[in-house]
Amino acid sequence: MSVVGVDVGSLTCFIGVARTGGIETIANEYSDRCTPAYVSMSEKTRAIGVSAKNQCITNLKNTFSCFKRFIGRQFDDPLVQKELTDYPKPYTVAPSPSGGILLQARYMGEVHSFTPEQITAMLLTKIKETAENNLKTKVVDVVVSVPTFFTDVERRAMMDSCLIGGLNCLKLMNDSTAVSLAYGIYKQDLPAENEKPRNVIFVDIGYSTTQVAAVAFNKGKLKMLAVESDPCLGGRDFDKVLVDYFVDDFKTRYKLDVRSNLKAYMRLTQECEKLKKLMSANSTNIPLNIECFMNDKDVTGKMDRAKFEELSEGLIEKARTLFTKMKNECKDVYSVEIVGGSSRIPSLKNMVTEIFGKEPSTTLNADEAVARGCALQCAILSPTFRVRDFSIVDTQPYPITLCWQGGVENDSSLEVFPRFHQIPFSKMLTFYRKEPFQLEARYTSPEIVPHKDSLIGCFNIQKVTPAANGESAKVKVKVRVNSHGIFSVMSATQTEQLEDDGKEEENMDVDTEKKADATPTAEAQVNGETPMQTDQTGENKTGEKSEGGEDAKKEEGKDDKDAKKATKKKVKKTELPVEELVPQLPPEEILRLVEKEGEMMMQDKLEKERCDAKNAVEEYVYEMRDKIANVLAQFIKEEDAEKFGSLLTQTEDWLYDEGDDQLKQVYIDKLKELKKHGSPVEDRYREHCERP
Repeated sequence: MSVVGVDVGSLTCFIGVARTGGIETIANEYSDRCTPAYVSMSEKTRAIGVSAKNQCITNLKNTFSCFKRFIGRQFDDPLVQKELTDYPKPYTVAPSPSGGILLQARYMGEVHSFTPEQITAMLLTKIKETAENNLKTKVVDVVVSVPTFFTDVERRAMMDSCLIGGLNCLKLMNDSTAVSLAYGIYKQDLPAENEKPRNVIFVDIGYSTTQVAAVAFNKGKLKMLAVESDPCLGGRDFDKVLVDYFVDDFKTRYKLDVRSNLKAYMRLTQECEKLKKLMSANSTNIPLNIECFMNDKDVTGKMDRAKFEELSEGLIEKARTLFTKMKNECKDVYSVEIVGGSSRIPSLKNMVTEIFGKEPSTTLNADEAVARGCALQCAILSPTFRVRDFSIVDTQPYPITLCWQGGVENDSSLEVFPRFHQIPFSKMLTFYRKEPFQLEARYTSPEIVPHKDSLIGCFNIQKVTPAANGESAKVKVKVRVNSHGIFSVMSATQTEQLEDDGKEEENMDVDTEKKADATPTAEAQVNGETPMQTDQTGENKTGEKSEGGEDAKKEEGKDDKDAKKATKKKVKKTELPVEELVPQLPPEEILRLVEKEGEMMMQDKLEKERCDAKNAVEEYVYEMRDKIANVLAQFIKEEDAEKFGSLLTQTEDWLYDEGDDQLKQVYIDKLKELKKHGSPVEDRYREHCERP
């Protein structure tokens, strides 16, 4: 079993693998450990990664980038509209018939529409190919990173992308959790398990997002205490400050409207990104020069760090707000670790020092920490690797409430997973029902969720029937937030009492038929990696002011007395079907997209083989032309050399004319024809060299 961790970013990706010597970040075919998150479509093939980024200017309208921002979202989502307004895309972004997002590009001579999940899957297939080439084995099981702020629908979309890309995602790991694991598992000086934990703040400033986490460490254990994030604050926002400045500057000095020319705008964005990186290391004036920028004009500009910090003051204040929020949630801070490519910006480093009162540490590799943490998690989950025992207690970033129809007049609800609750975690809820019913899961506080829809999904509990005596049947529903951070209803069971066994029954049920506020019991079951105490929701804590008033309280008191007298009966359990209505691709659609991806991969393979065959002919022409004029000259007759040379020239002309776009077999036949003339000469030369 391969052990692979993947950090899928908005701009770049990193791949971590576990080897005998430890965790290693592997390189792609360009010997670069950083793979750009770009996908480019063309008339005959796709380019993914480095080759796609190289085409982002020449094949502007058919090259996808920053598509992670669209995954799991609707077209009318405010964040999507802000993305399209603030960061214009060279490719077409359109709404789908269902309200989703379609990314359009010209491929195989036609305009094709792809979902963000499909494009992400294409990137994952490239990552899979890179890992397989490096490990020399098949890669299926992986751990993939996601931002901490990803909602349920976005996590489900990422899982769909993994399936389409041919990967089995063992765990969707939060970026902050991955960084914490990469930090903690190698630390030898952590306090013992029974001692006060060491609280460390992790600040992850990436290309488009900023995430801050407070983590408690003990020996062999980490516990996520709190997380805060800003999905609209990252390195590219600082790039945009520079771009906006130079757009106005060039308009004044050169009378150029840069925004009207998308290619020029993209070139300026690239140059501003380079300028920003140079300013992180230099405080002096740094020039910006672009040749043939627009209308055959060369443009120049300059910027220094002080001016840059003045321009980006609003962004620095956003960072201050975020860091202050985290400081208020975690008082006793041992140290602050910074990671992420944009953590190198001096003004942000200074802000970390100012807010937390500690100099930021750079213990971890700023770019590769997430991928290394994911690879470590994959190694922990793998049966083929022995890893030091290390327990991970993750956290739920947003509170989750379960709603249901509570009676004739009112709906009822219960917050089953408060904010920063431990995950993975399961809870058992008990209902009294005579007929099928629906549960609705949603985020409790929509204002802190960076998604337009707070609804997680609806779950229909089917085939519920009244008890034998005609009363409401007892239905136990198991809900869970799993290791991916995805909420689901795991099971529903109807129980029926048959006969006494003499034991006292525990009254923790909720009679939703009564007028009392129908809050179900949450019999918490810890299915996490580390058992821990949790507040159990017993009787209805919010029911003190329920609509039932005093009558409801009397009913509850009566029920309590009756329960003490009653004896527990033998229980017959019936599993009930649960219908999930969640915003996720259905299995048949995933199967269709898997087949589509397979077809595109086959087309890529055929085109690569065709290009390799063509290149082999061209290479042979140049190689033999040089050899018959030098090392092979004495092994071929002059007239034969002239004929062969003429044939090579004709072949070269053919390659650049009608032979430019031929089938693979045509090139193979052409190479065979050339070798009929060249191979005998090479054989004579080889025989001469080997003769004693």
